Amino acid sequence: MTAEDLQGPGEIYVDADACPVKREIYKVAERHGLGVQVVANDIIALPREPWIKRVVVGDALDAADDWIAERVGPGDIVVTADVPLASRCVKAGAVVLAPDGRAFTPDSVGMALATRNLKQELREAGTLTGGPGAFTDRDRSRFLSALHEAIVRLKRGS
Repeated sequence: MTAEDLQGPGEIYVDADACPVKREIYKVAERHGLGVQVVANDIIALPREPWIKRVVVGDALDAADDWIAERVGPGDIVVTADVPLASRCVKAGAVVLAPDGRAFTPDSVGMALATRNLKQELREAGTLTGGPGAFTDRDRSRFLSALHEAIVRLKRGS
């Protein structure tokens, strides 16, 4: 596939620094003819394909989030586990998926943001410790299904 072969909804933006499903994104994007913007704070290894673009934003706080949020819109897909970024992208009209396949929607992102903020306050108070659970093969499978379904819906215009 060449850059000229790209067609379809928009692009896939990847909040890449801690994304466990980058390889899966590349496979699905190639199958559907979509470009991928891989946004990270540092250089990460990428396949050498003209439709995969590396964006290094530096190490400023939220630099990757800001870069993505300033560019996405309707028809684009964002892959991130970062709830505040997800909220910004949903407001911009993008389809937003977590790496475990969970979709952030206008109906769900507010609750996800409130839950994230509550957990952060509990951690800061020393009440809650630990982070997210281990990423599983089932999470990976759910993500692949969710990404494929999102692309199909965007291509159909619904």
